[in-house]
This record gives sequence, structure tokens and C-alpha cells, in this order.
Amino acid sequence: MGAKEGFIQYKRELPESRSPEERINDYKEIYKPFDAQKLNEQSARCMDCGIPFCHQGCPLGNVIPEFNDAVYNNEWEEAFHILKSTNNFPEFTGRICPAPCEASCVLGINKDPVAIELIEKHIAEKAYELGFVKPKLPKTETGKTVAVIGSGPAGLAAADQLNQAGHKVTLYEKDKKVGGLLRYGIPDFKLEKWVIDRRVEVMEQEGVQFSTETEIGVSVKAEEILANFDAVVLATGAAQPRQLKIKGSDLKGVHFAMEFLGKQNQVVGGEIKENPISAKDKHIVVIGGGDTGSDCIGTSNRHGAKSIMQLELLPKPPKQRTELNPWPEWPMTLKTSSSHEEGANRVFSVLTKEFVGNKKGEVTGLVLVDIEWKHENGKMQFVEISGTERTVPCDLAFLAIGYTGPAENGLLEAFKVEKMENSLPMSKEYQSTAKKVFLAGDMRRGQSLVVWAISEGREAAVRVDEFLQGSSVLPRKDEGFYQVEEEMAP
Repeated sequence: MGAKEGFIQYKRELPESRSPEERINDYKEIYKPFDAQKLNEQSARCMDCGIPFCHQGCPLGNVIPEFNDAVYNNEWEEAFHILKSTNNFPEFTGRICPAPCEASCVLGINKDPVAIELIEKHIAEKAYELGFVKPKLPKTETGKTVAVIGSGPAGLAAADQLNQAGHKVTLYEKDKKVGGLLRYGIPDFKLEKWVIDRRVEVMEQEGVQFSTETEIGVSVKAEEILANFDAVVLATGAAQPRQLKIKGSDLKGVHFAMEFLGKQNQVVGGEIKENPISAKDKHIVVIGGGDTGSDCIGTSNRHGAKSIMQLELLPKPPKQRTELNPWPEWPMTLKTSSSHEEGANRVFSVLTKEFVGNKKGEVTGLVLVDIEWKHENGKMQFVEISGTERTVPCDLAFLAIGYTGPAENGLLEAFKVEKMENSLPMSKEYQSTAKKVFLAGDMRRGQSLVVWAISEGREAAVRVDEFLQGSSVLPRKDEGFYQVEEEMAP
């Protein structure tokens, strides 16, 4: 442990962001560079707890106190090897993870938690800067082949791990570029895409083969994949958006959030010239209070929207934890994103009743009613509040209310994978009902976090390696502490 009283001496600090007035004019990262001395102080706040609950909070099992100590002592190579022993892509999670590790930080019981995500990002960037990130070729070749379908975080992690195990991996992506949700779902102001390209280049040099603009079932048949590969990993995400079944939901101007966000990312990436869905000078209504809804707000502000309203069915969360939400549970508190800071009217405890439109079939308004939540018959239920019904202007609506499971495009059926009643595929230890077909990420567990997708990809890779070899050389999350890799030896 570096500074014994660092958690007393220093307060939590995060990078300053560019002003909302400036940053809504571009899609660049919003945060300013962070001072090296301040980062050192932030790492010093780690208490080196006897029982580090941050391990429990992190789906990857990152060894957080150890890499914090290494950062405090300016041992960047050590910090990087500790971090990459559990996390393939810290440059991703250091930017876009909601940091469940921080929610479980012991310091967070009565103070602000350690800025773990910030430290993680800087470890990754320092590793690239100092040349610690370099292609690592597999030590052996097994002669076995694996197809990974889907290049989101789960697919990338599975491909990376299986390649290091010595298998020949081909990763298939239906879109023009690699990244899945990372590239076509998350706005550039949260994750610039050069970050993905940089990592993909390293994986290519290590031997992973990428086949883009290849949709399985269209460009290549599932039967062909099964015939040519010893194992298959399906990791195409939970791409089936949840419907809002109210009157008028088929009007022009009512879109699923990803239709809007994905096209904008294509514009920023130079794939298309303009977004066919424009928010400029329009009254925008975002239905759904989560991160995807927040991303729609940030993108709409950059388009030049006339007004933005975000609707949430649930009550407004408290600013602090309540007795019913103690540490180290995830804090069910009010979250204000950078997009919210840029401008939006957030409305809680409201029910969407009906979209209204004009004679051209275009949406012009949305009927709302306030609701009150009550605990009845052992569960929370809501009732409409009489006299609160009204119609708000709406030229463009974005549905950001989650996903029900994998896209209903016939992919699972083509690979003869059986599904459960909730539309998720059946699996046991990541292996599907089809013998040589494995599942990872949101496709297997349902809509979740990027950090969970990476964890899923890593764990699925272990099961595939065991299937192909009888046992696995790959690390498991439950194995505990990291081991320093041989390449660190002088």
C-alpha cells in the first residue's frame, strides 16, 4: 500500500469536461486531459482493504487494489499486466463502464469511492504510450478452428482468448467495420472509434482473422460454418428492441433508438454522408431513462433539436442511498449524464398513452399522464393520476426501453439452437443445445453491460477450449489472483 492515509488526505477528483456549449458542436471526447499528479493522488485513495469488495462488484474480477498500488508507485508496466490479466480491453471499460466496482468500494460506505474507472483508462493509455501493448503471438498452435459470429465486446473477447489458446479464429461481422455495439451503438463523444481500430489492429497482428460485411445466413450459410469449423461462438448481442404497444406507434417519426444512434455513428465514421433521421429544429421525445436514452439526448443536441424531453415510467430516484439500498449494492440513485448537462427536460412517473399525428401519417404529439406508484398485493403497481393527462409536442420520438433478446433473424434456428420461453437461447456452461455451438454476451444472458460482455466472452472461450482440447489453459474468473506473464521477465 502506497499512501497509508491517502483516503483521508485526498478527495475524489475526476477530469474536467469541455463546456456543453462547446462540445455539442462536435462528437469528440468531452473530457480534458487529467493531471498526472492528480491521478497519483486518486490511486493513493485506495485503502488496500482486508476484503476488497470492488472485486465482487467487477464482473471481470479485476485485481483493483494491486493495480492502484502500482499506479501510485509509477510502476506502469506492472499496473498494465495486472489489469490485462483479467480485462482484454481496459481502454473500452475505462471509458464506458458504469463502474459497479466503484459502487462496491469500501471507501464508498461514508466517502466518495476511489476513481477506479479513471485509473483503469489511464493505465491502458499509458501502456499504449510506453509501448507495452504489442502483438503477442500464441505460443502453440492446436490446429483447431473456431468461428466467432459477432464482433461486439463479447465476440472480440472470445476471439482474443481463443487465439491466445492457439486456435485459428475467424471473426465474422455483418457490418462494414468491427465493433458491434461499441461502434454502432455508443456515440463517439463517449467512445471515439480510433480506440476500437487500435485494438483490432493488434488482434490482426496476433493472428485473428476478421471477415466484415459477412452476414451468416445471407453471405455464408450456417451449414457451411458448421462444416468448416471445429467450434462456433455466437455473440451477436440482444438486438431485438422492445416494442411500445400503444396507438400511433407506427407513425412516421417514431423510431427505435439504435436506428438513430447507429446511423449517426456511420456519419461520424464516414460510412454515409448524413443521418436519414434528423433531429434539427424538432421537438424530441425520448422514451426510456437509461444510458441509451441519454445517448439519444446528446446526439439530438448535436443535431440542433428545438426541445428534448426524456420520459421515465419509474419515480425520480433519490440523490443518496436509502436504508433499503445499502452499500455494497448498486446505488439506485439519480444519475446525471454529460448529455443531461447539455440540455433536456427529464420527466419521471409518467405513462405514454398514445402518439398523435397529422394527415400525412407523421407524429405530431404524444399523450401523457402522470402516475403514482403504490405497494399493493406484494408488489409495486401504478395508478393514473386523474386530471394530469396532456399532449406534448413531438416531431420525433426515440424508443429506448430495452431489448427482449437476440434479433429474430433466424440465426439461432439456422444453427439449430433451441430457445427458452423468454426468447433467450438455451445453454449450459455457455454451450448451446447444438453440440459445437457456444453462446456469449447479451445473446446468452440478455441485455447487459459491456464489462459483462467481455466477461462472458472470456468465460465462453474457456468452455470452447475445454471442448476442443479436453482441458483449458485459459484463465478463469474464479481462479483468484493474477499471475505475472512470462513476457514481463527481463
